[in-house]
Amino acid sequence: MSFKFFDKLSQDFSELLNDKKEYNVVIEVDKEGNKKSFTAHSVVLRYRSSYFDKELENATTNKNHIKTIIKPNISAQIFEIILRYVYGVIVNIEYTDTKIIYDLMVNANELELKELSVKLESYLIESKASWLRTHFSFIYHSIFNNNFDSNEFKGLKKFYNDIIAKHPNLIFESEGFTSIQETTLVSILKRDDLQVEEVKIWDYVIKWGISQNSTLPTNLEEWSNENFMALKLTLQRCLPLIRYFHIPSEDIRKNVRPYKKILESQLWDDITQYFMFPNKPVKSLVLPARIISPILSSRIISAANLSSVLNLPSRIISTPNLPSRIISAPNLSPAPNLPSRIISTPNLFSTTRTTLNLPSRIISAPNLSPALNLSSRIISTPNLSSITRTTSNLPSNLSPAPNLPSRIIPTPNLPSTPDLPLIFIPTPGLAFSTVINKKHVAELSSWIDRRSTTYHLVKIPYEFQLILRGSRDNFHPKTFWNMCHGCAGTIVVAKVAETDEIVGGYNPLAWDNSTGGAYMKTKDSFIFSLEYDNIRKSSIISRVEDQSGALLYYKSNLQDVYGPSFGYSEFVMESNVSNFTRDEKSICCYISSCHAYKKPIRTTNERFSIVDYEVFKIIKN
Repeated sequence: MSFKFFDKLSQDFSELLNDKKEYNVVIEVDKEGNKKSFTAHSVVLRYRSSYFDKELENATTNKNHIKTIIKPNISAQIFEIILRYVYGVIVNIEYTDTKIIYDLMVNANELELKELSVKLESYLIESKASWLRTHFSFIYHSIFNNNFDSNEFKGLKKFYNDIIAKHPNLIFESEGFTSIQETTLVSILKRDDLQVEEVKIWDYVIKWGISQNSTLPTNLEEWSNENFMALKLTLQRCLPLIRYFHIPSEDIRKNVRPYKKILESQLWDDITQYFMFPNKPVKSLVLPARIISPILSSRIISAANLSSVLNLPSRIISTPNLPSRIISAPNLSPAPNLPSRIISTPNLFSTTRTTLNLPSRIISAPNLSPALNLSSRIISTPNLSSITRTTSNLPSNLSPAPNLPSRIIPTPNLPSTPDLPLIFIPTPGLAFSTVINKKHVAELSSWIDRRSTTYHLVKIPYEFQLILRGSRDNFHPKTFWNMCHGCAGTIVVAKVAETDEIVGGYNPLAWDNSTGGAYMKTKDSFIFSLEYDNIRKSSIISRVEDQSGALLYYKSNLQDVYGPSFGYSEFVMESNVSNFTRDEKSICCYISSCHAYKKPIRTTNERFSIVDYEVFKIIKN
C-alpha cells in the first residue's frame, strides 16, 4: 500500500516559489512599461521544462551566480500563472477571461509545457467553442501562420479546418488569405469535403500564388515564360490537389486555360481530351470530386431571425405594400383559359373560385382590406363577411374565420412559375428609376434597334417596365433569378458604389433559373457604361462578339452568389454574402485574349459593390 501526498508537495513547492532565499534565476518578462522580474530555481525549471533546460544551458551567470532569462513576448500576468504551475502543478482558470486562457495555452506551448498546453487546448475546444468561432480570424491565423510544428495544436487545427470545409469563405475571402502559410493552404486543399466549387478553389490558389511573387506583371498578357515558371514553382504542392476533371468545361476555358503554362503538358492534354471524349481513359491522376452537401431548397426560419440569417428584410405580405408584380399561383394551371390580365367577365371569378377551391380558414385576413374589391368575387360569401368584419376592427365576430398572422415569405425562395403569365402592376409613388433617366432610356432604345442616332425623348418606341429594384426587392442574387425567370428582352442597370458609374447589359433572351448552368448564345446582346453627370462624358456600348458566350445562366446552387452574367466576366453581379451592396465582388473584367464582347466598358478590372440596381422589361409601344 502506498500513500500519496501530492497536495502537500504542491503546497510546499508553491511556498518555495515565494521564498527569495537561494534563488539563482531571474526571468524578465513583458514589454517596456509593464516589465516584471520573477525569481526561480534552476533545478526546478530544468526538470519541469525542456525549454528552460536549454535556456539555462546558454544563459550567462553574473558575479552573484544569478542567470537571467528575458521573455518580452510573454505578459507578466500570463507568466505568473505559468510559474505557479511549474512549481505547484495547479492552474485555476475558473474566473479567467477566455483570451487569457488562449494566450496561456500558446505561451505554455512555447515553453514546452506540453501537458498544460494540451489540457488548455482541449478545454477551449470542449467548453469555449463559441468563443473560438467568434474569434476565428485571429486564432486561425495565429496557430497556422506562426510556424508551429505540424504536431502542435492538432485539435484546434482540426476544429478550424472543419469550419473552413463548411464555410470556406471565412479564409478564402479574408484579408489575410494571401499571407497564410503554404502548409495551411495545402491542408485545406486536401479536404474532400471542402464546400466550394472547384473552379473557385482554382481561382483562390492562383490568387495566393501570384501574391507570393510580387514582381509578376499585373496584366496577364505581359507575362513571360519565366513568370509562368515562377508561379508554377510557387504552387508545386498545391496544383496536384486541384480536381481538374470536375471543373465544368466553360470554367476550364475561362479560368484555367489562361494559366495552362503552369500545368504539366500531359495534364493539360488530358483535361482537353476529357472534355472532348469523356469516356476515353487519361494518363493523369483523376482525384475524386469533393463531397458537396446539398443545399436545402427551403428552410423554416422565424420572422424575427430571417433578417440576420439572410441579411435580408423579412417579407410580410401586406396589400398596401404589394410589389410591382403578382406571381401567378401554381394552382391556376387547371384553368388555362383564364386571361393573363385581370379583366372583368361574367364567368372569370366563378371559374377561379372553383379552380382554387380555397379552404375557408387558411386565408390571412387582416391585411387584405385594400384588395377585397379583387378577391370578393372568388371567396364565398360567408368567409368574405368574416374577413370584412376582421378588417373593420370587429374581433368579436371572428369565429367563422380565425385571425391568422400574415404569411412570412423569404424572398430568395419564392417559387418559380415559368409557364404562367405575369401581371405587372405599377406601384404608385415610386420614381421611374433610381439609376437611369429618360435620356438613358432613349440611348438604350436606340442601341436595341441598332440606330446610329439616338431617339428623341418624345419618340422613344419602347416602354421600360420595372421588374426588379434592389433597394425595393432586396439585393440577394436569388431574388434576381426568381423575379426575372421567364422574362425576355430585359435591361439590367447598376450603379457602382463610390464612383457612381452606371453599367449594365441587354439580354434579348428569357432569363432561366432552371438550365442547370449553361452559356446562352445570341447575336443581339450588349453591355454598356452610361454617361452620368461628370463621371463619364459619353456612353460606351460593347456588342457581343463571341455569340456562344454572350450570357451565363448559373445552376441553382450558384444562384445564391451570382446574378446576371454577361460574357466571360465582362459584366457579372456577384456576392459571397448574398447581398450585392455588402461586398466588392461584382466585376466588369475584360481580357483581350478571352472575351465575348468587343471592348471593355470600364477603365479598370477591379471588383466593386453597387448602390442599387434595376431590371427593366423592354416592351414595344
